[in-house]
Amino acid sequence: MRALVVQHDHVTEPGLVGARLQERGYDLTVITVVPEHRHHAPNVTFDFPDADGWDLIVSLGAPWSVYDETTVGSWIGGELALLRKAHHLGVPVLGVCFGAQALTTALGGSVQAAPRPEIGWVEVDTDDPSLVGPGPWFQWHYDRCVLPPGAREVARNAVCAQAFRAGRSLGVQFHPEITTAMVRGWIETGGAQQCVRHGVDPAELITVSRAMEPTARVNARRLVDGFLGQAVGSVD
Repeated sequence: MRALVVQHDHVTEPGLVGARLQERGYDLTVITVVPEHRHHAPNVTFDFPDADGWDLIVSLGAPWSVYDETTVGSWIGGELALLRKAHHLGVPVLGVCFGAQALTTALGGSVQAAPRPEIGWVEVDTDDPSLVGPGPWFQWHYDRCVLPPGAREVARNAVCAQAFRAGRSLGVQFHPEITTAMVRGWIETGGAQQCVRHGVDPAELITVSRAMEPTARVNARRLVDGFLGQAVGSVD
């Protein structure tokens, strides 16, 4: 089974989600859109592969906004086309944070600024714990999804829709893939200033994330298994 993983920047890796997919027998092909030396100037040129021929596509997070084409550049159009075609072909997509926002945009929804940012570990209200558990889930975002026609909201909190289903695809606003190394990487590439600006202690965030590692691993495994069971139809 072949899974395409769209990694938008050098810090946000497949992490716990990728590890569980490999445990479930998936061969991961990871493509990185923006190289490290262009992290603060992400308007690169990038050609996405065709959606055909994959059993699963994962679109990961990113430190940018889907709708900010001035910053992101033209490559976002290529990713939206990839996700749209995958959906129409029946290739399941797992969109994570930026990836969920790209998925909702590709399918006719939109993305807008959230009423407030979320940075840290947050529980969510869920209609389907077998697919999306209550968490706690790691959050780091400033935007929120306006769901596309026909999508079903699965989980939420006071800030935004936290998970939605659209056909065989699933979008989640939180980060099930998170590792402590990723949190540290985000903090070191500009996140420390964001944390301080919003009243979050960066050092404490790393400490809490390290303590949450066992819980995060269990939650990620359950989410991936739920996704594969409901969206892909496979069983463990």
